[in-house]
Amino acid sequence: MKFDLWMPTASPMTTFDLLDSVAAESEERGISTLWVGEHVVLFANYSSNYPYAEDGRIPAPSGSGLLDPMVTLSYLAARTHTVRLGTAMLLLPQRNPVYTAKEVSSLDWLSGGRVDLGIGVGWLKEEFDVLGVPWDHRGARTDEYVEVLRTLWCDDSSSFDGALYQLPECEMFPKPIQQPHPPIHIGGESPAALRRVARLGQGWHTFNRTPAELANGLKELDVHLAEAGRSRDELRITVCPYFNQLTPEAVEEYAEAGADAVAALFFCFGAGDVAQTFDGLEACREAAAKTEV
Repeated sequence: MKFDLWMPTASPMTTFDLLDSVAAESEERGISTLWVGEHVVLFANYSSNYPYAEDGRIPAPSGSGLLDPMVTLSYLAARTHTVRLGTAMLLLPQRNPVYTAKEVSSLDWLSGGRVDLGIGVGWLKEEFDVLGVPWDHRGARTDEYVEVLRTLWCDDSSSFDGALYQLPECEMFPKPIQQPHPPIHIGGESPAALRRVARLGQGWHTFNRTPAELANGLKELDVHLAEAGRSRDELRITVCPYFNQLTPEAVEEYAEAGADAVAALFFCFGAGDVAQTFDGLEACREAAAKTEV
C-alpha cells in the first residue's frame, strides 16, 4: 500500500521553508503523494455544516486560511522529482473549468506528469456565495466540468454543450503529459459521491473513515461500479484517517479493507519540526511498505 501525506496548508504555519523541508523529507523517505486542500475564503460565522466534525465546524481558527492549492503544488513541483502532487480536494463546481484545465495541464507538464486531481462538490455554501457561484445543482455542474476538463486535455479541438456550461470550439495547449489525462480522484462520502466515482473517477479519496467504515463504503462502491460496467481494479482507493488515530496496526487494517493508499494527516507548526513529524509517522510508513511485498 502506498503511503501519502495530506497537508492542511494553513497560514501562518505553512511557510516556504516548511514546504522546502517537507519536499526534501518526502523524497528521501519515499512518500508517494502529497495532497493539499482548498478553501478560497473561510468565515468566523457560517450556517453550513462541516461533514468531518461532530460539531459541524471546520477546525480552522479565525485569522487563518489555506494556501491556494495549485500555487502550492507548483512550488512543490519545483522542489521535488519523484513524489506525486495531488489536490484533496479541489472544489471544482465553484471554479472556472477552463482555467482549472489550464492550471492542471500546466502543472502536469512542468512536473513531468506527476499530478493527481482530487475533486469535491464542496460543503461551504457561504464560499460559493462569495464567489458568485450557484449552490444549487453543484453536483451536476461538477459532472459537466469533468467533461470540460477531459475535452480540453484530450482533444485537439475542444467543445462542450451542457445544460449548465457551454464551451465553444477552441484549442488548449499544452496537453498534460499523462495520457489520456491526469487521474481524477473523487472525494466525498455520500451515495452521490460514490456514484460519481463509478461513473467518472480513476480514484476514490475518502476522509475520516475507520477501516471497518472503509470496507462498508467499498461494498457500496462495488455496486455502483458494477452498474457502470467497471471494477475496483480501475481505481486507486485512498483513505485519509483524518481525526482517526493512525497506527501501524490501523495501516494494516486499511490495507485489508481494500485501501491502495493511506494519506496520513501531516500537521506541523514550523520547518524545525518537519523531521520530527516524519519520524512520528515512520512506523506507519514502514507498515504500509510491508503490505506491498
